[in-house]
Amino acid sequence: MPDPIGRFKEVFNQLDASNLDLLGEIYESDVVFRDPVHELKGLEALRGYYARLYEGVVSCRFEFEDELITDGRAVLVWVMHFEHARFCRGETLSLAGASHLRFGEKVFLHHDYFDMGAFIYEKVPLLGGVIRAIKRRL
Repeated sequence: MPDPIGRFKEVFNQLDASNLDLLGEIYESDVVFRDPVHELKGLEALRGYYARLYEGVVSCRFEFEDELITDGRAVLVWVMHFEHARFCRGETLSLAGASHLRFGEKVFLHHDYFDMGAFIYEKVPLLGGVIRAIKRRL
């Protein structure tokens, strides 16, 4: 019996701008994808999204820390470690998050949860300082 979640994790640690065709191995053609800033429908829209995300990515790997898999549903807790050529150049950044997946032979629903502020906003010089100051006051 195929292991769609095992393959999903494997593909995510192989992905880069040159091999986005691998997405077809793990996602249904009518996949629905959501994250804190996007909602996409269909494999081609998702490929386009990942093509934009991987522009300038020097390296990216996922550390899968925990998982809960049952009856066509999975939750994966992960930390993404990446380096980008134009964003915090030369620094390896880490982002913690979780993915809720629904699947049969392939994933047909993928919903990512992560803190967008930790991901981008706090890394922008002026804006980052303001956000960190607000967090200290809370």
